Amino acid sequence: MRWTIKPRPEQVEIERLANALGVEKIVAHLLLQRGISTFEEAKEFFRPQLEELHDPFLMKDMDLAVARIEMAIAKNENILIYGDYDVDGTTAVALVSSYLLSYYPNVATYIPDRYDEGYGVSYKGIDFAEDNGFSLIIALDCGIKAVEKVGYAKEKGIDFIICDHHRPDSVLPPAVAVLDPKREDCNYPYDELCGCGVGFKLVQAIGFRRGEEINDLLYYLDLVATAIGADIVPITGENRILAFYGLQVINQNPRAGFRAIIQQLKKSTLTITDVVFIIAPRINAAGRIEHGQHAVNLLTETDISKAIKFASEIEKYNSDRKGLDQEITQEALLQIQNNKEEDRFTSVVFQEHWHKGVIGIVASRLTETYYRPTLVFTKSGDKLAASARSVKGFDVYNALESCSDCIEQFGGHKYAAGLTLLEEQYEVFKEQFEKVVKESIDPSLLTPEILVDCIIELKDITPKLWRILKQFAPFGPGNMAPVFMAQNLVDTGYARTVGQEDAHLKVSVTQEDSYRIDGIGFNLGDKLAKVTSRKLFDAVFSIDENEWQGNTTLQLKIRDIK
Repeated sequence: MRWTIKPRPEQVEIERLANALGVEKIVAHLLLQRGISTFEEAKEFFRPQLEELHDPFLMKDMDLAVARIEMAIAKNENILIYGDYDVDGTTAVALVSSYLLSYYPNVATYIPDRYDEGYGVSYKGIDFAEDNGFSLIIALDCGIKAVEKVGYAKEKGIDFIICDHHRPDSVLPPAVAVLDPKREDCNYPYDELCGCGVGFKLVQAIGFRRGEEINDLLYYLDLVATAIGADIVPITGENRILAFYGLQVINQNPRAGFRAIIQQLKKSTLTITDVVFIIAPRINAAGRIEHGQHAVNLLTETDISKAIKFASEIEKYNSDRKGLDQEITQEALLQIQNNKEEDRFTSVVFQEHWHKGVIGIVASRLTETYYRPTLVFTKSGDKLAASARSVKGFDVYNALESCSDCIEQFGGHKYAAGLTLLEEQYEVFKEQFEKVVKESIDPSLLTPEILVDCIIELKDITPKLWRILKQFAPFGPGNMAPVFMAQNLVDTGYARTVGQEDAHLKVSVTQEDSYRIDGIGFNLGDKLAKVTSRKLFDAVFSIDENEWQGNTTLQLKIRDIK
């Protein structure tokens, strides 16, 4: 693990901002690192306002999309809301379909089958639309590369509106409207929206035409916040506002589907991290194990007793998913060892019986173990399908583009992608991908990095500082929870390992006998000797609260010790 201390802002700037805001210098330091240097910017950061959301009509083709939907409603056409089977796609479908159904009845939803149809717009989905009299398809979180398929629909007299956030190719599909802030010719001020976020902008635009205010659409932001967290998009700019208010909805007035999941928890207030690790995996499990439509049913259900029934079915899918991903991860790790591939620059593994629904999770697990770009393949029909994951700082999408002569199709982001190829191309691709990564990756990226915001004295960790740090949330890419480093710590004699197989480390530390504070280091049990050796040590950590027997105290959530 390498520790990188972020550049320290100028002392004069720290003092200026601290005085302007009436805060401690540590807070000013953290704000400056986040690009916040004035009172106005700090106000926007700490008090996000819905009024700051951009005009949806700034997005290229938005006027065309809204006009086509208004025409469909005027002509009594059937509208099909089509979306990907992951969290981003199913929340987007739930959002747009439930909004339109609130005032227009001829709306249905369609989620492709992960195993039968694969990712994105499918010919089967278009045939379904034709057979059932749908003349307009709104595709969410997919469709940006579906040039032939949208053309096929057009021949059948079916129009498409595409709402996507993935990188487009040079040729766009022949849709009535293509909403994607990553389009080269789109001047929308914020291009990091998730698929559900683009869907929300469409709803916002339709709502404005219907005379609705942004507050009339608050109800839908729980879905947007969940997608933002699950899709790991930056929690900056517009996403920060949407996530901030979406979390308020989840905590104060959650839809029946969320309430059915949340009521089994012992937490009173959910953070974006809870949404990512508790709500999102359950929504995802439906599409991974059974069918994504189950997730849409849960998210659109208004009757709490029915929602509880849907949630318990999804709970079972989630526990099946956990068993599968553990089993396949073990097999994949064994394959790497048996092939003596521990020292490569990439992990590429394949087994035809691996469950397609969990290979993305397995790719993430392998990346945690070997910390390098990773692909997990399985058999899908007559081809092989893979999920790709990357390490921080390395663009796996670009690496796949360099191997495109071996690939049938691919799509995705900098850090996560999906692809298909012919089985006879597997070994050629595997070696080509290894070569591309080996030649282009900075070797330092193959060691996990902890970015440290600033060095802190233990005595500065006060309830007042904690109250302000909590207001930095919601945390995520672009606004991670502050990480601190403290030097010359000494164990006060309480250090021990806890948990299954003594995996975790509990400490109680001080610095020059000034102030004692407890800490927990998950999966750091092997560092016990470093703490108890009577030598001084340094630690990197975030600050957290510990609730125990009715008492709440501050603690260090330790990331590493040296």
